Amino acid sequence: MILNSRALALLLALSISVITSAFLSLLPSISTTALIVSFALSFSSSYILVRLVLEFIFFKEITSIYEALDKIRSEELSPILSRSRNAVNPLRLINKGIESYARTKQREIAELKEMEAFRREFIADVSHELKTPIFAAQGFVHTLLDGAVEDKKVRTKFLKKAAKSLDGLDILVQDLLTISQMETGEIKMHPEDFNIEEMIKEVLDQVDGKAEKREIDIELQHLDVPLYVLADYQRIYQVMTNLVTNGIKYSKKGGTVKIFFEQEDEHVTVFVQDKGLGIPEEDIGRIFERFYRVDKSRNKGKGGTGLGLSIVKHILEGHDSKIEVESEEGVGSKFWFKLRLGKVPEYELLNEDDD
Repeated sequence: MILNSRALALLLALSISVITSAFLSLLPSISTTALIVSFALSFSSSYILVRLVLEFIFFKEITSIYEALDKIRSEELSPILSRSRNAVNPLRLINKGIESYARTKQREIAELKEMEAFRREFIADVSHELKTPIFAAQGFVHTLLDGAVEDKKVRTKFLKKAAKSLDGLDILVQDLLTISQMETGEIKMHPEDFNIEEMIKEVLDQVDGKAEKREIDIELQHLDVPLYVLADYQRIYQVMTNLVTNGIKYSKKGGTVKIFFEQEDEHVTVFVQDKGLGIPEEDIGRIFERFYRVDKSRNKGKGGTGLGLSIVKHILEGHDSKIEVESEEGVGSKFWFKLRLGKVPEYELLNEDDD
């Protein structure tokens, strides 16, 4: 800043002294010595005066503005100011700094508005999802209290329905807690080596009733050699349960859900493919959001909390992996993710050699 004010003062003083000397030279009686003296006096006095004005009035105020900007600028603004500290035009520098600061704050405001809109939508979704099972259970209980409890058949039927609604409510709350704990890092992954084919067979035993009810055939690729992965058993069990359940839920009656693997280097990719409703292209980027429904009309009666794919996403991120999807509306969907290969136990290797 001092260098800039000195250079500007020299330039202005030189201009003033040259102009002054030029006018004096027009006088017929003035000598060369007088012109030199007047030039020197004009230059020195102009330099001192201009320097004082610039340094203690103009540049002092600019320095104050710099200090104010230094206090409020963002990290993005800092490089801009530091690169331009020695600029000849300090007003242009300040203009750039203020403009950059304004753009940064505008982006922050836009992000805050987006977060606020997401918060409102999330609260509305949670309220709706909680209201459904609560109102259902409340209705059954009040019906019983109004006299239906005396009828044994009605009582048993309504109590079962109320219990089912409360079970759904408990699942929803547990899913919400799981997502919240994963986002805050409260839930840690506990990796271990396990046979993923055998684990998936356990998942299929669990969902077998749902598949039979909708006449869905589930095909699991048979592996000639044991395939072990290094991951959190319970969490990957959740992932596969959600993906296979969705495959069954959204497949056409009598359809097929396929589960197969691809092994490369130190990773294995697990695929879950169905021939179901498929997902519209404009919705694919949002299906892993909490409570997002592709089409509420087609989800009616399907059940679930709307949190399954969001949980899948968070679990796989905890494994330094991610869930991928390809889908075509009316044709079906394919989900896949990668896991690190694990160590095959010695007894598995011995059994393989015996075979």
